[in-house]
Amino acid sequence: MKFLSVIALLFLLTLSSCATKGQTGAVGGAAAGALIGQAIGHNTGATLIGAAVGGLLGYIVGNEMDKYDREQLNHAYERGISNQRSSWVNPDTGNQYTVTPQPAYQSGSNRVCRRAEIEAVIDGRPQRTYSTACRDEYGAWQLQ
Repeated sequence: MKFLSVIALLFLLTLSSCATKGQTGAVGGAAAGALIGQAIGHNTGATLIGAAVGGLLGYIVGNEMDKYDREQLNHAYERGISNQRSSWVNPDTGNQYTVTPQPAYQSGSNRVCRRAEIEAVIDGRPQRTYSTACRDEYGAWQLQ
């Protein structure tokens, strides 16, 4: 099962290298959903269901974020206090977002990364997903 999870994760990471913001959100959501599904269900079916639900929610949230929202999300990664919520309402779309950044950590590729929970209300419907950003060679946060 662990081997299958690793293969699935590598496949998702490969797909994300040339993705749109919605697709990137779907990849992050699918990975988080798969991990949650596996932790709760301890079987392949739960992992696949978690990946599907997480991928859909990640796509919805990622696709709805415009430049203003991405700037706010970047600010949360850059200046947000770990485990403290940061919220905003997009003045153009009315979509609401709350981001809870986690502590920064060193990735396997020696990059500084930070994970965050994103809660959104898009068109009146609540959504929740997770994202990870890592610093690039210039120090800017890049969504993974």
